[in-house]
Amino acid sequence: MKNIIVTGGAGKAGRAVVRDLKDHGYVVEILDQIEPEIPGDFFTQVDLTDYGQTLSALQGTDSRMPDADAVVHLAAIPGPGRRPDEVTFEINTISTYNVFRAATHLGLKRIVWASSETTLGLPFDTPPPYAPINEDAPVRPEWSYSLSKVVGEEMARHFSRWYPEIPIIGLRYSNIMETEEYASFPAFSDDPMERMWNLWGYVDARDVAQATRLALTADVSGARNYIVAAADTVMTRPNSELMAEVFPDTPLKEECGEFETLLSIDKARRELGYDPQHSWRDDH
Repeated sequence: MKNIIVTGGAGKAGRAVVRDLKDHGYVVEILDQIEPEIPGDFFTQVDLTDYGQTLSALQGTDSRMPDADAVVHLAAIPGPGRRPDEVTFEINTISTYNVFRAATHLGLKRIVWASSETTLGLPFDTPPPYAPINEDAPVRPEWSYSLSKVVGEEMARHFSRWYPEIPIIGLRYSNIMETEEYASFPAFSDDPMERMWNLWGYVDARDVAQATRLALTADVSGARNYIVAAADTVMTRPNSELMAEVFPDTPLKEECGEFETLLSIDKARRELGYDPQHSWRDDH
């Protein structure tokens, strides 16, 4: 697969994904409502909440890229609190449905899309059942934003049932960070409550791009979801100390390293070949 459509290519994750795909020889068309800073080979301004526009854009019209192989769907309201709750839920669910529907109708070979770590129960006002938490934990949406992602995962499951030949891979990205943001990380260790909301997790935008690219070619089938996080936490305090203080009743797996991510990436490592290369400890 060489011709890839990236929705939301102007966003934080999108910029990294587009750059990485082009660096690896892919032809990229960006679908977004604003002009991207990192240009693809083609750009189409499109409202993905309109099915007709979505279908036309994925199909390719006029001078746009014909014969797309796959779509990477990143376009969304990227988190809670940015828009009214019902607007976030409506935009995220309708746009995801439209992309799934158009991509399967057109027979694209694969759909990779942005789910979220928030499906796991963030901000963990109810403690996680265990740590590191993994994809076996039941989903627990606490915001309209995370509910939209859970609905997206459920839609993916049924689209996969209807179109079993098309893998639909949901990537539960952690809190995406760029290098210039790492200067603030040392201060997080002063107060463990400041970042407990996602078990002190994060992911470098470049590793988001790596996981996304690997998901395009991984030998998997059906609808699958993967946590995508950095290999470590944002903290200089060890996990055993943090968990005892903040989540004393949550079991911590004995084999977990003291600074190892508490958002398990074992499944992504095993099935996608994901291997995070970037840490704030090296780059701040």
